[in-house]
Amino acid sequence: MRGLPGDGPALGPSALDVATPPAPLPAPPPAPPAATPAPPLAPPALPRPLPPPPVAPVGAESAPNGDTSEEPTATAPPSEPGVWPSSVPPRAREVHLGSRTIRVVPPNIHDPRIHLSTVIVAILFIGMGWLGFRVSIPQIALTMATCAAMEIVWVHRRTGTIAWPASALQTATSVALLFRVIGTGENDFWSFHGWYLFVAVGAGSLLTKYTLRWRGSHIFNPSNIGLVAGFLVLGSQRVEPLDFWWAPLGWPMVAAYAVIFFGGFWICGRLRLLSLGLALWLSLAAGLGVVALVGHCITTRWSFAPVCDGHFWWIVMTSPEIFIFMFFMITDPKTVPAGRVARVVFGTCLGLVCALLMAPWSTEFGAKVGLLSGLVVMCALRYPLERRLPAAGSEDDNLRRFFTRPVPARPNWSPVLTRTLAGVSLVGVLGVGIAVAAVGADDARSAEPGVAASESGPDVDPASIPSVTIDRDVSGLSARLATPDGAHDLAMALSRNLKVEAEAMAIGDGSLLPAVDDGQRLQDMQDTIQQAGDGHRMVPDYTFDTLHLMVVFPGGLQRGANAGLVATGTVTEVMLDAQGARLEQTKRPFATTFSLRQTPTGNWLTTDTLAPKT
Repeated sequence: MRGLPGDGPALGPSALDVATPPAPLPAPPPAPPAATPAPPLAPPALPRPLPPPPVAPVGAESAPNGDTSEEPTATAPPSEPGVWPSSVPPRAREVHLGSRTIRVVPPNIHDPRIHLSTVIVAILFIGMGWLGFRVSIPQIALTMATCAAMEIVWVHRRTGTIAWPASALQTATSVALLFRVIGTGENDFWSFHGWYLFVAVGAGSLLTKYTLRWRGSHIFNPSNIGLVAGFLVLGSQRVEPLDFWWAPLGWPMVAAYAVIFFGGFWICGRLRLLSLGLALWLSLAAGLGVVALVGHCITTRWSFAPVCDGHFWWIVMTSPEIFIFMFFMITDPKTVPAGRVARVVFGTCLGLVCALLMAPWSTEFGAKVGLLSGLVVMCALRYPLERRLPAAGSEDDNLRRFFTRPVPARPNWSPVLTRTLAGVSLVGVLGVGIAVAAVGADDARSAEPGVAASESGPDVDPASIPSVTIDRDVSGLSARLATPDGAHDLAMALSRNLKVEAEAMAIGDGSLLPAVDDGQRLQDMQDTIQQAGDGHRMVPDYTFDTLHLMVVFPGGLQRGANAGLVATGTVTEVMLDAQGARLEQTKRPFATTFSLRQTPTGNWLTTDTLAPKT
């Protein structure tokens, strides 16, 4: 029998010995009695079984077959927390280019990073097609191409391998989903507006993975820290995060929720990270509950009025963005603790820190950046926190055992009581901090100075306002407006606004307009006054015959709801010369939809005029 390769010489007689028997020899002398017989030869040692194929410690922002800065074929034990046991990445293939041989690692259909990127692309598809997402195909494609090229070059230079850039593509799609450049139009699918900002944020996010490292692994979730840095550096005048509120509940929203929840439970369930997400949601709900109880409000682009109190809590906690954050951003196995206990503690602290950072802000931009910043803070505190909690896979890495094991510092205390008191103390301190931060925030109800009260404008005869019919959708956004009195008050506000506009036109003073107009309507009226200059000016006077109240979206679904008054009647237009003398007067019928939005001080501003809509 021949030995296995690498085991040394073969044991037993050779083929030559068997073919040619030796001649008989005289019997050898007997061996000395004291001689010890030689021990029998041990059987040849068989090689140890090969380890299973490489398993990538994948999840949000994990790199192909491990970290991109490591060897692409590095393995991880299947039992490691956060690893998908069924992931079997394909073996590297060799590609010959002339005299060079390059290893190529193709994509793996079992890689959760690819699944996660697919989920995000599906959300983008629904959002761009039916929810008015203001993001374009070039913005997404250029971000993905840049991040993919960076990772391919980085891995090849370090390992000589060309690996499928699953981690980079996931970072790029996450940035594309949550990042917005102000000025990108709805349904402007091929716009290149602000593409370089997308590319810069995506590239910066990926660079943090290569540079901000500890013990061979990146410290921060790449897309998370890149987005926070981008929002803080560029500011709310140039960029904004994805809104908390996307659209009224309809089949597109149902489809978006279905994709988020199916993808979230599927991926996080296989990675055993659902407990982390649940701990985050519960603690964030508790923290924002405190914020809501103290009467906190935020101003948004999509609401008639400031979002306050319980409405604020409900909008945030049921927002698709919260579930995206919960399922797909915090669940990066390389930036969260590995142990079961540590993950629950990490998720709980993360929710409270996010609430603490959201509380001081009275704008939606600030609240969203505060939410994302919470993960940056907790990733920085991860290692000190993890050292004080049971190690992953140890006997103490069990929630029940952790809360019931003896506490050496207080042997006479009940373990459950000790840890309960410690937990309550921590939550209490953070809760007080959250409440103080929320109370100290600027009150969104009065956050917009310089807007005069509508009631202080021109007098309007209530009898001149016809009965207002109300669309059924209005009650979903404002119970007050859905009543006859509320609708009548809104019509009175519109009439006052139109009279102030007429006065501004008559005297050529555009400074009066910000008290009654906003958005596109303000721009249009100021342009009209500027174009008239010192020449003739046309001053309108509206008389309403019918009014119908409905919900309109003059800036698209992502820009939010406005109150829309569909008005028909007669407009009298008076032509004035530069001295204000009347030159001529004409009457004509009109049919226009006026959109209005409520300010934090409770006034209604005219934001746009739309085509007649019934």
